[in-house]
Amino acid sequence: GHFETQTGAELQTWHTFTRMTSLTSNPMEDIENMEGEYMEGSSGHRRNRSNPEPEQTRPQPPRSLDFQSDKETDPSQSWTGGFTQGCTPQFQPFGAPATSSISLTTPSSPGDGLGKTTKLENMKNWTISTYKCSRQSLYEKMGKTSKTVDPELEDQIDTLRNTQKKYSEILRLARALSSHFYNLVQTQNSLGECFSDLAHKSPELQQEFLYNAEAQRNLTKNGQHLLASLNFFVSSVNTIVNKTMEDSLLTVKQYETARVEYDAYRTDLEFYAAAKETEANQMKLSETQVSFNNKKAEFEKLRSDVQIKLKFLDENRVKVMSKQLLLFHTAVSAYFSGNQVALEESIKQFAGKVKTPATSWIEQ
Repeated sequence: GHFETQTGAELQTWHTFTRMTSLTSNPMEDIENMEGEYMEGSSGHRRNRSNPEPEQTRPQPPRSLDFQSDKETDPSQSWTGGFTQGCTPQFQPFGAPATSSISLTTPSSPGDGLGKTTKLENMKNWTISTYKCSRQSLYEKMGKTSKTVDPELEDQIDTLRNTQKKYSEILRLARALSSHFYNLVQTQNSLGECFSDLAHKSPELQQEFLYNAEAQRNLTKNGQHLLASLNFFVSSVNTIVNKTMEDSLLTVKQYETARVEYDAYRTDLEFYAAAKETEANQMKLSETQVSFNNKKAEFEKLRSDVQIKLKFLDENRVKVMSKQLLLFHTAVSAYFSGNQVALEESIKQFAGKVKTPATSWIEQ
């Protein structure tokens, strides 16, 4: 009985094994594989110890890339995780990109092109003119070309520049004198106040302190009058040096620039006039002739302006400085000679000079 029971159990086990081997796959292995994949995704790769299998090899990168533009290939998965045609699939989740025939750039106004053309033309003319003037100045210094010279006018301009330098020196010294004298007057005023204070605190020397305090007060008063005369003289000389003369010299600089431009175009005109008669040279000659006429008119106008300004400047300079020098001499002499009456008269003349309307354009 025991033998038959064991034989029946073995037959049942044999039938079960035969039925399981007839299946395409082992259900237990499928379950274990699923558990292994889950464990691999969550905590890394783990091999199944209960049913070890040969380790599967990971796909290796290709040794070379084969780009075939004329052949279509199946979009099979590559070793990089993308398609065989590239690393990542090109796919548009929202369809093809939108296209429009409307320009997205800001439209330009019709006058923009004209304004740019005008600016470029002005830049071109300025560059050409600057080049011509620089060349003319360089050739004049090297002695390779001639220049237009007005000897009489050049002498007047040199005289004006020398006069401005000398008047500038007078202005510097007069300002220094006014500054030093102002400190002197302030010191005399302080000394007079000190004498007056000591006269009240020293009865034994009261009269002496009072005499000196009165003398210092008189010197302070007269010094203030002289200081006003010095300041007015400085103001008048400053107007002549830094306004009227400077304005005339500014016109002189414009005249000299116009003279260089005139000579530069004159040289070009002479060159094209003596050149071979070709169509290009004739065109250049006509253009240069027009520019030369414009520069000539500008040069003659500025030369006339310089002559007129220098003439009136010289006349008014003599007229104004003669009066200022006379009043300055009277004020200084009256102060240092102690002539208080003459000093007050001089101050009245200076005050009347300030209040009355100016008789010349320099005084204005």
